[in-house]
Amino acid sequence: MKMLLAATAGLVSMTGAAVAAAPEKADPAVLAPLQSYLEGHRIGSREAFERAFHPQAELFGIRNGQVFRETAAAYAVRAGTGRASADEAQRKRWIESVDVVGGAGVAKIVLDYPTVRYTDYMFLLQVDGRWVIVNKTFMGQAKSPTK
Repeated sequence: MKMLLAATAGLVSMTGAAVAAAPEKADPAVLAPLQSYLEGHRIGSREAFERAFHPQAELFGIRNGQVFRETAAAYAVRAGTGRASADEAQRKRWIESVDVVGGAGVAKIVLDYPTVRYTDYMFLLQVDGRWVIVNKTFMGQAKSPTK
């Protein structure tokens, strides 16, 4: 593993790897599933989550110190409550970056909520001419209470 990391670091420094593109410069078709995902959170829309994810997509993260895994279908049901969160006015969400090569890409999304800040890495594929999220990997970081 250390050799792989060292080799990767060497490749990045030799090639001067490009930084992921700013979302405003990304293809609107690539942004569509990401915007549907954000809409799903904003209004609690199961349909928006279903538009965002490929039917076989999965989500992975760490919860309570354990690996958490969920299908996109189960996530859409759980998160698609049909209503906005009570503290919606205090929540902020944005697409931090997008990097696409051909028909594959990755995006970083930030969900900044009053008590936690989530970072989502969305892996995208163009399937049958439509961009979809095929995997979400996330991490939440609790915020310190303000005094």
